[in-house]
Parts: sequence; structure tokens; C-alpha cells
Amino acid sequence: MIELEGVPELVDPVMVAAFEGWNDAGDAASTAVAHLEQEWKGEVFAALDAEDYYDFQVNRPTVWMDGGVRKVTWPTTRLSVIRIGGEKPRDLVLVRGIEPSMRWRSFCNEILGFAHELGVEMVVVLGALLGDTPHTRPVPVSGVTSDPDLARTMNLEESRYEGPTGIVGILQEACTHAGIPAVSLWAAVPHYVSQPPNPKATLALLNRLEDVLDLRIPLGDLAEDARAWQLGVDQLAAEDSEVAEYVQSLEEARDTAELPEASGEAIAREFERYLRRRDGGGPPGHATDGGRAAEGEGPFLREGTDRSRPPHPKRTGPLPGTAPDGPLGREMPRPADEDPGSGPGDGRADGEDAGDEGAGDEDGPAPGSSSGSED
Repeated sequence: MIELEGVPELVDPVMVAAFEGWNDAGDAASTAVAHLEQEWKGEVFAALDAEDYYDFQVNRPTVWMDGGVRKVTWPTTRLSVIRIGGEKPRDLVLVRGIEPSMRWRSFCNEILGFAHELGVEMVVVLGALLGDTPHTRPVPVSGVTSDPDLARTMNLEESRYEGPTGIVGILQEACTHAGIPAVSLWAAVPHYVSQPPNPKATLALLNRLEDVLDLRIPLGDLAEDARAWQLGVDQLAAEDSEVAEYVQSLEEARDTAELPEASGEAIAREFERYLRRRDGGGPPGHATDGGRAAEGEGPFLREGTDRSRPPHPKRTGPLPGTAPDGPLGREMPRPADEDPGSGPGDGRADGEDAGDEGAGDEDGPAPGSSSGSED
């Protein structure tokens, strides 16, 4: 049994998780959880033992200097707590890490052990996949669950997926067997501009998470970053007539597929979100005494937790989010029947190599499919 010391009783806690690797195209999902942790000053209270779950030849530790002292950061998964005040207080338990290399069942059992001890009422797992979707249109976000009642009450798709899966699918299945309601939110990232970061996809995931949790999330500079990202991709795509023609074909297919929804539920949902933000007044949800007040050790920190992190390296290149070996690097998009292969860290969603990631599965919609799009 996992015993937590120093963690106060939480209010209607929901666990929000994301993992770098196979289920994180453009780093959209892991960046979304990192954004929540940064904006609401999440306090790390536990870290899983890296020795138990990671192959260090696949996910290597990093060495960095801190005031002249060499330190090592090991690949792992960390948990933090956010205490949100306001009219509808709700606490979040954030799980952010790297898809484990081994012992997935033990990994999920340990995560669910924390969920049980903290009284978590629901688990929301974020993911991102590569798809045939144009960068000029709203990012499709699909919500799926294995719980028929949850699918009905929250307007989600019930999972029917069969095929290879990643840690997102395994964790959702583990939640189902443990009796914990679980939802997966999937953003579709354009495969021709797959390099991270992708702030537009991150923003779309956070917007959908707002709807699921009925919670206003501070977005910071994400909206501006998303606009800048799209403008940069527009400029690069315009330099190549073949790429511009391909993007136009994706736009036409997307617009045709979504025309019925564009006049109904999607517009109503966006209008409701606008009203919620306009009428909210004042600053968005704020961290209370349970939040982190400083970078030092806080009340949630467990003994043995290594919170030392190297500074995030600045990315170089003409535009974040463009793939040097992709279409914007003068190579046309892959044929529909090409087997791209898969592997940890390639950002490809479960079953995408088969090209039929069915809408409503636990691991996201089919690449390029507009069904299930929520934006």
C-alpha cells in the first residue's frame, strides 16, 4: 500500500496524465500537462523509481551543471498536486513522464495506487497522434472512454479500438478494471509538420479539458504562440507549390466532412466556452495554500524525490514545429498505404501504422479522420 505523508485531503480530485513518446505527437500532450503545472504552481510530491520502468539506453539520463555542481536527471514519471480555488474548487493530480520501457502493468498499478490513496474520482489521459489534418483548420480533438455511462453523460465516444496500443491505452484499461472512470483526449497533429512543439494542438487539448472538467484554465501565451506557429507554417508551405496544393486538398476534405457539424454542436460548444470565459471575471483559477509558493521543497515533497531538472534546451531552426525531412523540407507526404513503422518517441498513435485507427477507440481517431473532431 502507498502511504502519502503531508498531502492534505483533496477536493473532488481528478488525475490528468500525459506521457512523452509514442502517444505524444508534437509533444502536444506532455506540454499541456506541463502548462497546467506551471500556471497553477503544481507541487511535486512523488516520483516513480526510474530503475523499475526505463531502459536507460532508450531514454538516457542527462548530466547538467548547477552552480558548478554536476547533477544527473533520470527519466521518470512525476506526480504533482494543484489546489484550485474559486466558486467551484477542484484539485488536480498531475502525472507527467515518459512512456515506460518495461513492466507496464506494474507501472499502471503504481499510478492507480496513488489515485486510490488520494481519492481520485476520474482519470483523464491526454494524447496526440499524427493525422492527415491541415494545419490551417482547428485541431481535431476526440474524447473516448471504455465506460458506457461516462460516454453517454459526457458526450464521449465509447472505445472500440483493436490493435497495438501505448501506455495511454493500457492506463485507461487499468482504470476500467480498477473501477475508476477514465477518459482519453486525443489531438490530431498534421503529419507533415510533426516536429515539436505544437502549441496549437496543446491549446486544443486544454480547451477540451476545460469542457470535460468544467474548469477555466489559464492559457497564458498559448493562443499567441499558436497563431505564430500557424503563420510560420503558412509561410513555409507557400514556398512550395506541391505542398500548398496538398494542404488545400486536406482543407477541402476536412471542410466537406465537417460541414454538418460546423452549423450545430461545434458552434454551440465554442459559444458556451466563450461565455464561460467572458462571464468568469477576475483571474482564472488560482493556487491556494496547497500550491507551490517557491521553488524550494514544499509540503507535498516526498523524501527521495529528485526535483532537480536541467534547463530546457532552446530549439533552433527556422520554425518550431516543422520537420526538416518532411514535406516542408521538400519531401512530399507519405502515401496512404505506406507503412511508416513505429517506435517509442515517434509521436505515432497506436495502430496508426495500419492506417485504420477507428474513431471511438481508446487511442484516438484514424489519422486524417475528422470524425470525433471536437473543435
